[in-house]
Amino acid sequence: MQIKIGVIGTSDAVKKLMAVIKEFPTLRPVVREIAKTEEAPAHAEALAKETEVLFVFGPAAHRLVKERVHASVPVVQAPLTGAGLYKVLFHALQTGKLNGGISVDSLTKAMVTRTLRDLGLEDIRVTVYNGPSWASPEKLVAFHLQQAASGASALAVTGVATVAEELRARQIPVELLAPSEQDMIVALERALLSTESRRNKEAQIVVGMLAVDDFGSLVLKKSSELEVQKLKLDIHRMVLNYVESLDGYLTQIGEGEYLFFTTRGIFERETGGYKTIYLAKDARSSYGITLSLGVGFGTSANEAGMNARAALRKSREAGGNACFIIREDQTLIGPLEMSDPVQAVLPPTDAELIRKAENAGMTSAYLSKLLTHTSKSGKYDYKAHELADVLGITIRSAHRLLQAWADNGLVKVVDMEKLSKGRPRQIYRFTFLLGRGNSTAAAKSE
Repeated sequence: MQIKIGVIGTSDAVKKLMAVIKEFPTLRPVVREIAKTEEAPAHAEALAKETEVLFVFGPAAHRLVKERVHASVPVVQAPLTGAGLYKVLFHALQTGKLNGGISVDSLTKAMVTRTLRDLGLEDIRVTVYNGPSWASPEKLVAFHLQQAASGASALAVTGVATVAEELRARQIPVELLAPSEQDMIVALERALLSTESRRNKEAQIVVGMLAVDDFGSLVLKKSSELEVQKLKLDIHRMVLNYVESLDGYLTQIGEGEYLFFTTRGIFERETGGYKTIYLAKDARSSYGITLSLGVGFGTSANEAGMNARAALRKSREAGGNACFIIREDQTLIGPLEMSDPVQAVLPPTDAELIRKAENAGMTSAYLSKLLTHTSKSGKYDYKAHELADVLGITIRSAHRLLQAWADNGLVKVVDMEKLSKGRPRQIYRFTFLLGRGNSTAAAKSE
């Protein structure tokens, strides 16, 4: 099962997090949007009963939750750092707002000074709020108004949305600080590591099955047996070095095929949370080869091995140069980024959805090819002839499958392409690839 994470923040903050959290397929966000900081504790108390960790935006909201809610789960926040200030100052420079001094809250003086120095803006006069980052909005508004009235500041920089709104209402130039994407990634990683589910699975055995794509053809291209043996040794050494980085155990099970064991915690860290397999890039750049990789999780070594074999089959069905993961609950993750870049990180596909797709005529091979193409192209909308090219079938078969999938709620018609001659073409969206209830809208309706 995925790990539920409660997310509390303003609409804009939540929207930014939703774009970042797609890179964490293990996390399933349950969102509560707030307009005022005072609303955070009530939502936190409710979310703590159904999630394993709480993610709260803003130091004031985080402080209130920690003080008023005796949560049985960890509470983390995305801190405001100098990285967010870089973006704010750059925008202020572009819009001509840095014509005077600035007043800043939510950051320490050291952070602000260091950022200004890095940008070569040491001459700008800056006044930093000398109080806690969780100070009340009223105190922060009063601070910025005082600086503006005294002429010490021509621009207010605040990390609190309600303060920014109040200052705008009073015609004070203001920029809103927000956590950078990297700050949110670090905070999400910290949230993931703090959950009980994650800690319990740190030492879980992981089985990986790796195969060199079209190994037989590679051998035939060599002019001598000596070159063949050198290629085998080079590949074996490369794979051995990779498994060593996983603190794992490696054994060769066939020509160009390997089996390795490691632990879940190490595998997650080395792949950046199921994002990329750097071994594949090394293999392409060093030897011009691609790899297929299947990874299995399980409550026993036997279950993990069976899942690894099934995952490898999906990687091969996708045409190679792919990696899929099958977890103990039969959830499918992937494809991970191999030697080619991935444009879209797809949400995990759970076992129930896979069964529904198979009952509608979406074979394992079709699903593997579709997931791989979507992740590499970032494309969710297809016309019949485009889908036929991806799956390697006729346009007539594509029309038949699309109709069956539409009847089962896997795809829907989202637009029509008008042609100068003939009937317009329907454009189908594969809705089941976009996630299952992880959107803010879905969270609002709960």
